[in-house]
Amino acid sequence: KIFTTLLGMDHLLHLPLSVDPASNFADCISGLVGLAGEYNGLVSLHVSTRLAHRMACQMLDIEEPTDEEVEDALGEVANVLAGAFKRYLSEESLAIRLSTPSIVSGKQYVIHVAKKPEVMTLLFDLEDEWFIAALAVERE
Repeated sequence: KIFTTLLGMDHLLHLPLSVDPASNFADCISGLVGLAGEYNGLVSLHVSTRLAHRMACQMLDIEEPTDEEVEDALGEVANVLAGAFKRYLSEESLAIRLSTPSIVSGKQYVIHVAKKPEVMTLLFDLEDEWFIAALAVERE
């Protein structure tokens, strides 16, 4: 629902495949938001650079976003996603705090979660693109 409302992704398809969110990424951008409190962990959103540009164009209603605008847009999507996971995990909104979104991008990089928390990943397909949304948490 977040991706449809925020980004107008009406033709989004959830693929029920198991995906490791701590993996190698090539020509991608990742938005990361930390969770602390009743649950500790990380919400991550991994998208191709091309799709990140499309998302920024849709969110900002512009045709050619700058790199900074793309990063800001992806950070905002990751933040909204983290807020949704936060509401899912805890009825008491103050029981979990969210960090400021961080962005990782590059031609090739690896993201590792230090501990082995419980991980839920969602793989989505949007026409010719894919992206991953993931939640890695451990209960305090």
